[in-house]
Amino acid sequence: MSASGERVCEFLGVGAVFASEPMLNLLSLVERVAPTEATVLITGESGSGKEIIARAIHHYSLRCSKSWVDINCAALPENLLESELFGYEKGAFSGADSTKPGLFELANQGTLFLDEIGDLDPRMQVKLLRILDGASYYRLGGVKKVSVDVRLIAATNRDLTAAVQQHKFRSDLYHRLCQIRLSVPALRERKDDIIPLARHYLASQSPEIRFSPAALEKIREYNWPGNVRELRNTVLRAAIMASGSEITPADLPQEVCADSSASSLTDPAKLDEMERSAILRVLGETDGHQERAAAKLGISRRTLQRRIKAYRLPQSRLQSIAG
Repeated sequence: MSASGERVCEFLGVGAVFASEPMLNLLSLVERVAPTEATVLITGESGSGKEIIARAIHHYSLRCSKSWVDINCAALPENLLESELFGYEKGAFSGADSTKPGLFELANQGTLFLDEIGDLDPRMQVKLLRILDGASYYRLGGVKKVSVDVRLIAATNRDLTAAVQQHKFRSDLYHRLCQIRLSVPALRERKDDIIPLARHYLASQSPEIRFSPAALEKIREYNWPGNVRELRNTVLRAAIMASGSEITPADLPQEVCADSSASSLTDPAKLDEMERSAILRVLGETDGHQERAAAKLGISRRTLQRRIKAYRLPQSRLQSIAG
């Protein structure tokens, strides 16, 4: 706990700052929930920090010394998601040249985090419900059942109660996931987190650079529709754009510096380009070392690998960076 009352934590190599009363209260609740075996559903807007809360639960749990495994359910088509979660046997389908254990097996005795669970296909919902109820399962193409002991944490930015009413999400699975429900407030609802978070990201990226008072004022006044993810990307961009040892309003995106009374949403494509540039820059600074680059960016190595794949960074460019 710092002199200003904020808590700076690190969960599985990812740094986090809790400064506002809502987030400090949420962290206190996490510490109470974590030692139990309850399934946890984390809700909140995209980019609000749901994965950090999930990592904190694992960090404070009795399984903290065991595996942490995570997957974004929206990132893969149904057939690939099934093989990722449950694994497959050699010859189960074209291209299955060897046996591959699924993520449930890899997370055995540890924690499995299913992000964007609201995008789960109905058939997969049934299979997941059976496993949560203790049933064993087969790998794809398998003849021997697999049993696992996994703490499940799920997250979504969707209104699952509405999805249940619309028959798009199974009510029995929803209630099974909701043994404990934690809600992460949007960044605009916890203004006291904005400046500490911005300073934390800047210190991780470029410790020799500081914010000017005018830049900090603009950062605090902005509504941050993209939440913590947008703030992190904005700070990374500003550190790149700064010509000296101080970030000024001129180094911030136009929408951040606009009149706070004007409603201006951040262009997702612009945010992606900022993040892509930051990743390339940091990979260059770390000679292509992904683990050190992920730590400097404040994300997990697995997340960095997903970003590299999502942004389709040229392999030739990555090889030249790795030198």
